[in-house]
Amino acid sequence: MTAEVLERTEAAPRSTRSLAAGLATMMGSAASNQVGAAVGAHAFAAIGPAGVVAVRQFVAAAVLLPVARPNLRRFTWAQWWPTLLLGLVFATMNLSLYTAVDRIGLGLAVTLEFLGPLAVALAGSRTRVDLLCAVGAGVGVYVLVLPGGSSDWFGIGSGVLAAVCWAAYILLNRLLGVRLPGLQAPAAATSVSAVMYLPVLVFVTLSGSWTWPAVLFAVGAGVLSSVIPYACDLVALRTVPPRFFGVIMSIHPVFAALAGLVLLGQFLDAHEWVGIAMVVAVNVVAVVAAQRRG
Repeated sequence: MTAEVLERTEAAPRSTRSLAAGLATMMGSAASNQVGAAVGAHAFAAIGPAGVVAVRQFVAAAVLLPVARPNLRRFTWAQWWPTLLLGLVFATMNLSLYTAVDRIGLGLAVTLEFLGPLAVALAGSRTRVDLLCAVGAGVGVYVLVLPGGSSDWFGIGSGVLAAVCWAAYILLNRLLGVRLPGLQAPAAATSVSAVMYLPVLVFVTLSGSWTWPAVLFAVGAGVLSSVIPYACDLVALRTVPPRFFGVIMSIHPVFAALAGLVLLGQFLDAHEWVGIAMVVAVNVVAVVAAQRRG
């Protein structure tokens, strides 16, 4: 009995340290993701958002394919059609997000995109807490945007389209998770997305838009927003309970606002900070409530 007590006493600090390390890794992943988006924005002037997205897709495919090694020849149609849709979602989500970043700023764009997973979390629920969360998210977005005659509706619409794509990404991943093992689905879908962006790379090349700074910024965006988050999340999820994942995801809009401020000089008004805080708080409440019901 004494030996068991000693083992438990020693295991508790180890478990706490592992959890703390996992949470720190996920925070680093979120920070890297948003810093990568800010870095990629520096290449918009030369190759545009579409050019940056194209490079990012090829960087992601170059990392995921050797790791997952999907056997594409053996895919059935039941595996192919959601994979093709996921590739289209990847292509659209990244382009719409970067277009929104270019027009309305990183913090606002990522906060609007974040409505996608929040909508999936709230969909189908009829509890009072979740209904209040849905209302709170709507109020938060209104405070964030404060729509008026001077609003950039195309930029806001691009952010909302990114949110729709993120919701579709979650649903398609759930479906593919039971049809393809490991990381084969995202690896194959990223490759599909990269093929879709081949014409963009050809156009940018023929137009002579490539510059070394633009290439470095675009590749940096691919590494920081795809490679590092992928590796960090893979390590962190071995030690972090799933219930923390949604809460940590809530930090993305905050990091996006800070990255936009520091790296892009995008200053936010007071109402935008309040709107971001409201959307983040609503997500935390929704995730915690869902875990308690679970």
